[in-house]
Amino acid sequence: MGHAVARPAPGPPNWRSLRWKIAALVTVASCAVALAVGVLVHRSTLERSMELGRNQALTALVSAVDNHRRPGGTWTGESDPERIPPLLLQQVRSTGQAGTWYDDRKPDIPWMWAAEPVGDQVVAVQIDMGVELRGRQALDRHIVMAALATLGVVIPSAALAAELPSRRLRRVARTARRIADGDLDARTAEGGRGGDEIAEISATVDSMADSLRERLLSEQRFTADVAHELRTPLMGLVTSAELLPESEATELVRDRVRVLRALVEDLLEISRLDAGAEHADPRPVALGDVVGDSLARTGLRARLTVTRAAGDTEAETDPRRLDRILANLLTNAHRHGRAPVEVTVDGTTIVVRDHGPGFPGVLLAEGPQRFRSGTAERGRGHGLGLTIALGQAQVIGATLTLANAADGGAVATLRLRDPEGS
Repeated sequence: MGHAVARPAPGPPNWRSLRWKIAALVTVASCAVALAVGVLVHRSTLERSMELGRNQALTALVSAVDNHRRPGGTWTGESDPERIPPLLLQQVRSTGQAGTWYDDRKPDIPWMWAAEPVGDQVVAVQIDMGVELRGRQALDRHIVMAALATLGVVIPSAALAAELPSRRLRRVARTARRIADGDLDARTAEGGRGGDEIAEISATVDSMADSLRERLLSEQRFTADVAHELRTPLMGLVTSAELLPESEATELVRDRVRVLRALVEDLLEISRLDAGAEHADPRPVALGDVVGDSLARTGLRARLTVTRAAGDTEAETDPRRLDRILANLLTNAHRHGRAPVEVTVDGTTIVVRDHGPGFPGVLLAEGPQRFRSGTAERGRGHGLGLTIALGQAQVIGATLTLANAADGGAVATLRLRDPEGS
């Protein structure tokens, strides 16, 4: 049994989840492939365009030179050194051979130059490369558009594909949390499907739950058997102690027998709660009166406060089990806390508070555990009182939460089921 734990409300998408990591990895890989393909196609197209431009320029240069040398021919090229690009002019003069040069000094109007020394002068021709440039730009745009369109399909597909393993992992996580909260019948329902690592994890979680359940059932059976086996000799001890002559030693024996009898009764009650044999008998009760009567029966000092809203409140509950819960909470407050002990009834909520050192952190984190008393500053005990109180609260459909007050002291809050069912 564990104490009530508040569940966090669903929040925004977790961008660190496996689903989005897979989608991000696919996106990066797709972008890298698209970039590599785009660069390769661009460079290949550029080299082809440059080679085609050089060939066209050289062909035009040969044709222009031949036409110039032909009798009566005319020169259609450029022979003014001032107009020929200086780098091309220097290259041709130094090598004495024909050369080409790509002129992109005006990026929107590129030219391919070809020049050749003829006699004591250098002649040149130029070819317009604007068409090739615009063709490459159009190709680059198409590559980018195709890459974006592909990413628009790949990224959602990757996210959807990653959702299946993420959903299976979330199912395993939810099952593990249910098991941690005490639901040892929870299973992942994977059934070995897929044969992958997730199925292996699921099978391991299911196997762990089976093992935990068997151990818990074994512990519960042991507790019930011990309690039942002790009950018969205990009744003999009770009878024998009553027959002893009155003395200080007799009173000490009777006190220890009473403690042992209470312990056995607690163990029997826990075994019935574990077995699900306890059932509530709810009926409408005046909550303020029932709580006051319960405090009176314990014989323990506590300051009772019933708010005006709770004065005439009727709650649908089992008064006998409610009395058992309150008795255990009051006993725990007096045994492990310090006075004053305060009991407040507000609507269908009952708060029991002491002014001691408060509940141990391990108890708040994991809930009361039988035969574990917590910390030394709250005294010694077998931990059955709060365990029984939690079990009985579940039987009557109430919620029992344990906390520490900001200014010190342990606070136990019992919220009964609303009589209207809201």
